[in-house]
Amino acid sequence: MSTRLPRRDFLALGAAAAAAPFISGRAFAASPTGTGLHGLSAFGDLKYGPDFTHFDFVNVDAPKGGTFNFSPPNWVLNQNPLTFNTLNTFVSRGDAPPRMGLCYDSLMTSALDEPDAIYGLLAKSVTISDDRNSFDFALRPEARFHDGTPLTAEDVAYAFTLFKKDGHPSLLLPLTHLTEAKAIDAHTLRLSFDGKQSDRTFLDIATYPIPAKSFFEANPFDASQLKAPLGSGPYKVGRVSPGQTIEFERVADYWGRDLPVNRGLYNFDRIRIEFYQDRQAAFEAFKKGDILFRQEFTSRIWATGYDFPALKSGKVVKREFPSEKRPMMQATALNQRRERFRDPRVRQAVALCFDFEWTNRNLFYGAYQRSQSTFEKSAYRAEGLPSPAELALLEPFRGRIPDETFGEAVIQPPSDGSGRDRKLLGQATKLLAAAGWARKDGSLRNAKGEPLSLEVLVDDDTFVRVFSPWIENMRAIGIDASARMVDSTQYQARQTSFDFDAIVMAVSFSATPSRDEIDELFHSRAARLQGSRNLPGTTDPAIDALIDAVGAAKDRDTLTVAMRALDRVLRARQDWIPNWFSANHRAAFWDMFGYKEPKPDFGFPVEAMWWFDKDKAARIGKT
Repeated sequence: MSTRLPRRDFLALGAAAAAAPFISGRAFAASPTGTGLHGLSAFGDLKYGPDFTHFDFVNVDAPKGGTFNFSPPNWVLNQNPLTFNTLNTFVSRGDAPPRMGLCYDSLMTSALDEPDAIYGLLAKSVTISDDRNSFDFALRPEARFHDGTPLTAEDVAYAFTLFKKDGHPSLLLPLTHLTEAKAIDAHTLRLSFDGKQSDRTFLDIATYPIPAKSFFEANPFDASQLKAPLGSGPYKVGRVSPGQTIEFERVADYWGRDLPVNRGLYNFDRIRIEFYQDRQAAFEAFKKGDILFRQEFTSRIWATGYDFPALKSGKVVKREFPSEKRPMMQATALNQRRERFRDPRVRQAVALCFDFEWTNRNLFYGAYQRSQSTFEKSAYRAEGLPSPAELALLEPFRGRIPDETFGEAVIQPPSDGSGRDRKLLGQATKLLAAAGWARKDGSLRNAKGEPLSLEVLVDDDTFVRVFSPWIENMRAIGIDASARMVDSTQYQARQTSFDFDAIVMAVSFSATPSRDEIDELFHSRAARLQGSRNLPGTTDPAIDALIDAVGAAKDRDTLTVAMRALDRVLRARQDWIPNWFSANHRAAFWDMFGYKEPKPDFGFPVEAMWWFDKDKAARIGKT
C-alpha cells in the first residue's frame, strides 16, 4: 500500500522555516503586486504577521539532544518505508528513504496550524508582478549548503528547470505552466508562468526542496545515487546501511537555526529509521525499545498486541491523537489500462464483492469506518443531491458522465455482515452479465473466450489476510481473483510502471487542494506519466474540466462546490473502490519525549516538533 502526502507537506517532513519583516499577509488572490510579501495564503489573512517570534504549536524552550528512532507513518515522492536503494528522492525510479526532505530547504514553507498559508524560508520575500504571472524572490544571502557554499538563485533556477524536465511526477506536473526559472542576480530569482496556472499552483511550487546545482552537475540525475544530494536543511544524511538503516544528523551550524519559525523545531540530534520488510518484526523491535515511536495501522495488533511488559509498567504510552483537518482517501484502484476493467459495471461488481461490515467486525475489531468519498473527512465530501451550484458545473457534461452523478452521491451499499451477502453478489453477477461476461466452466469469460482475471498486488501479508475474503467472494461469482505479494522494491517498481490489476493507495490531501495536487491523481495527462498517482488510468475530459474549476476557484465556497462536483463524478465512475478510514492517529511511544498539546490541525511531524526529555528517559532506564 502506498501512503502519500501532498508536496506542501515537505515542512511536515522536515523542511525548515523562516519569517521576514515585510508587510502583513493578504489573501493570495488579492495580494498586492509590486511589493515584497513575507507570506501568502490561498484564501483569507495569514495568522502570523511580520513580527511573530515562533509558531504557536511549538515549545520554544525545547532542549536539543537525543536520538529519535521511529517508523515513518507517511512519505512522499519515490520514498519507500520498507527499503531503499537511492538517496535521490527527486526522481520517479528507485526507492528513497522517507524524510529526505529534512535535508533541504525551500523558497517558502507552511505553518502546520493554518490550512494553506506559506511563509518565506530561503526567500525573505516574494513580489508578484502586475499580471500575476511572475514571482520575484529575494533570497536570504546567509543561506548556505551543508558544505558551507552559498545557496544562490542559480541553484534554485537549476532545480526548477531540472524538475520540470526529469523530476518525479509530483514535482513535474505542477510545473506544466512554468515558462522560465531565472536567476536575475545571485539573490533574486524569478519564476514566470504562461497565465494558465492556478493561484494555488504557486503554493505548491514555492515549497519544493532545493538541492545544490553543483551536485547534479557532477552526478547523474537518476536513482543510482547512494550519495545524498547536497542540501541546506536542518539535517544531513549520516550513517547509511542501504536497505536497512539511515540516520539524519542535526546540522549544528545550520544557517537558519535562529530564525523565528525554527524556534522549538528540529530538536533531536539524530533521527534514525530502521527498515523492516515484515510488520511483525517492526512491532517486535518497538516492544524491545529498538524503535521508540510508531503509529499503528494494524487494528488486530492495536486491539490485542499491546500487552507487553514495558506497556504494563508504564514505560510505553499507548494513546490516540486527533487526525488532521484535511481530506484523505484510501481506496483500491482497478487499472483501466487493461481493457477488462474499462467498463464501470465491472468495477462496480468488483466493489460489491468487498464485505466491509464483516471485515471490520472480524478482522478490524470495529476500529474503522467505511470510506465513501474521494475526499473523506472533509467538507469536500459530496452528500445527498447536487446543490444548484454543483449542478451548474455538472450539467454541461450530462450524457458524457454517469447518470448517477445527478442523483444522490454514490455510496458503497452496506452488506448484511455475513461475509457473503447473496443480494450484493447477485447484483454483481447481473452487472458482469450486462457487461458481456458469461459463466463457462465455472469462470467468467467474454465473447473472445478470455477469462475475467484480477490480481491484487500487495507488499505485506496483512493485506493478503484482509483481502482474502474479498477475493473468495470474487471467485464465488466466477472472477479468477488472487493476491500477489511481492517485495517492496518490486511493488514500487510495478506501481510506478502501472504493472498491476488492482492496488491500494492511501492519500492525504492538503486542506486547500490545488489543481496540480488533484491533477496527479485524476487528470488525463497523469494517466500517461509513469510514476504518477493516477493509478486507475482515469482519462475523462469532464474530470479534467472539473479539475480546472478547482484550480480557478477564488474563494473557499467556490472551491468546495468544485471539489464536491468532482467527488460526485469520481464516485459514479467507480475508478477507485473506497476502503476504510480511522478518525484518529493510533500511536505508541516510549515515555521519554516531551511534546506540546494540542497538536496542530494540519500536520503531525513528531520528529520535527517533539524533544528528548532526559528526566523521563532516566525514569524508564533509557538514558
